[in-house]
Amino acid sequence: GFDCSGFVQYVYSQVGKSVSRSSSTQAYDGVGVSYNEAQPGDILSWGHGGMVTHSAIYVGNGQMIHAMNSNTGVDISNVDEINSLASFKLIYFKRNESIFFIFSFDVK
Repeated sequence: GFDCSGFVQYVYSQVGKSVSRSSSTQAYDGVGVSYNEAQPGDILSWGHGGMVTHSAIYVGNGQMIHAMNSNTGVDISNVDEINSLASFKLIYFKRNESIFFIFSFDVK
């Protein structure tokens, strides 16, 4: 299974794009965008205690795809629900070479 940053790195590699391996460094890959500007394919980064602790890929309509850890697998979640957890605060959206066209997710 994947951890969060490993999943992000894997997805990007499947379309020939490169991102760094850890959540803390993925937060600095690409160009920052606001939540209102987010497009499918953008990397989301969460922080806690002054550190980046989680990364995911935005899929549109307020949804993201991510892996919490190698045991739980990959899941589609609501960005606002994850952001409401006391231990997570969304700190970055990053666009890496505008790959928002790479996948079509059936988000329900």
